[in-house]
Amino acid sequence: MVNSNIVIEEIKSPFDGRIIGGTPIATLDSVDAAISKAVSCADLWRHTPAHIRSAILLKAAELADERSEEIAQLISGENGKSLIEARGEAARSGEIIRLAAFEGAQLYGSSLPLDANKGTGLEKLGFTIRQPVGVVVAITPFNYPALLVLHKIAPALAVGNSVILKPARTTPLTALALAKCFTDAGLPDGVLQVLHGSGSELGSALVTDSRVRKISFTGSTATGVAISKIAGIKKLSLELGSSCPVVVLDDADIEYATDAIALGGYINAGQVCISVQRVIVDEKIMANFLDALKPKVEAITVGDPSASTTKVGTLITEAEAIRVEGAIAQAVKDGAKLLTGGERDKTIIKPAIVCEVDPNSAFAQDELFGPAIAVSSARGIKAAIGQANNTVYGLGAGVFTAGVDVAIQAAREIDAGIIHINWTPLWRADLMPYGGLKSSGIGKEGVRSTVNEMTEEKTIILHGKSWNEK
Repeated sequence: MVNSNIVIEEIKSPFDGRIIGGTPIATLDSVDAAISKAVSCADLWRHTPAHIRSAILLKAAELADERSEEIAQLISGENGKSLIEARGEAARSGEIIRLAAFEGAQLYGSSLPLDANKGTGLEKLGFTIRQPVGVVVAITPFNYPALLVLHKIAPALAVGNSVILKPARTTPLTALALAKCFTDAGLPDGVLQVLHGSGSELGSALVTDSRVRKISFTGSTATGVAISKIAGIKKLSLELGSSCPVVVLDDADIEYATDAIALGGYINAGQVCISVQRVIVDEKIMANFLDALKPKVEAITVGDPSASTTKVGTLITEAEAIRVEGAIAQAVKDGAKLLTGGERDKTIIKPAIVCEVDPNSAFAQDELFGPAIAVSSARGIKAAIGQANNTVYGLGAGVFTAGVDVAIQAAREIDAGIIHINWTPLWRADLMPYGGLKSSGIGKEGVRSTVNEMTEEKTIILHGKSWNEK
C-alpha cells in the first residue's frame, strides 16, 4: 500500500534544470521516529565488537570504490561541479571509509601514574577508556556532498554510534547513495538514517532533542551560532565560514604562486570554505603577480559540468550566482578594479580577479563562496600578517615565500587553524586535523580527530587496600 502522505521532492541539475532524481521529504514526525530508532540502534551498535564494525566498513569502502562512477555522476548532476572534480571526490570516498574503519577500531586509553600524586601509594590503578557518545546528528552542506558526509558518518559509525544524517536539501542523492554502500555492506537497519527536508525545520528538531548526544555541523557561521544557542548540553563540532587569506611575499616564486592560486580560488566554482578568497601581495611585486595570474585564470574553462573539457561548473543555484555577481559589482562600485571575469550566465560565473580591494571592505571581510578572489597589497610580512588576521574568521591560510624565517613567523602569528607554507589553503589530507579558530568554528575533523570528537573519555580508578612491600 502506498502512503499518500509521502511527498517526493525532485532534485534538479543547477546547470540545465533536468531532474536527477527524487527523495521523500521528512516531517517532524519522521524526526521523532528516527531519533527513537537511533537510540535503540546505538545500544546495539555500541555492543557490536570493533572488529565486526570494521569489517562492515571495509566492505562499504569496497562498494564505494565499485560505485565510484555512479556516485560521481550524482555529485556532478545535483551539485553542478565539473565531472572531473566530481570523479576526484568520489574516488576518495572508499579511502575515507577505510581510514575510519582503522581509526575507529583503535580506541586506546592511557594509564594514569596515580602514585605521583601526594598521599597516594601503589594500592590504586588508574586508566582511561573511550566509548561512543550514542546518537549523532550530522548536518552537511552541498559543496562536497560525498567527502563532507563521510568525514562525519564514517568515524561516527566506526566507533559505535548510530547516526542521523541531514544532508543539504539540494544534494541528498549522493548522501543516499553512500548510505546504501553501508547498508548493503551489512550495517544493521537504523544505525544510519538519512532525513531529507527543510534545514530550519528538521535541523531545529534534531539539534534540540535531548536524546541526541552529538551534533556535527558544517555550514554558515550564522547557522552555527543558532545551533549553539539551542542545542543544550551535548557535544558540538561546528565547521563554519571563512575568508581565507593567501600571502605572497616579495621573495616568492610568482609563477608557482599564481599556478596554485589559479587552482585554489576557483575549484568547485569557489564554493569551498578553504577556497582562496583574499590574496595579499607585497606591493613590490604586485604588477608582476597580476600579469602572471590573469592569463591563468582566463584559461579556466567553464560551462557544462558533464563536458570533458570543463574545469569549473555552476554555482549551486541561480540565486547564489546572482548574489556573487552582485558582490563583485558592489566591490567595483566601492573602488576596486575588476581585472577579469565576473560575467554571469544563469548559474555560471566566469572566474574573476578583483584587485585594489580595500581589506576592510565587505568583499574582503565576508565569505564570498564564489569564483572570485580579492587582491590587496601590503608592505612587508608584518603588514601582510595584520591583513591576514583582519577578519572574524580563521580557518585556513597560505603563505608563499622563499624564506624560512618569515615562514616560521607566519606559522606562529597567523590566526588560522590550518596554515600552508608555499601552497594555498585549498588542500586537505583526510587524516589531518581540520578546523578553524574564531568564527570559523569549534572542534576538529579529520578522521582521527573525528574519532575523538565522536567518543567520550572515562577515567577508571581501581581501589585496593593499602599494602607494604616486603
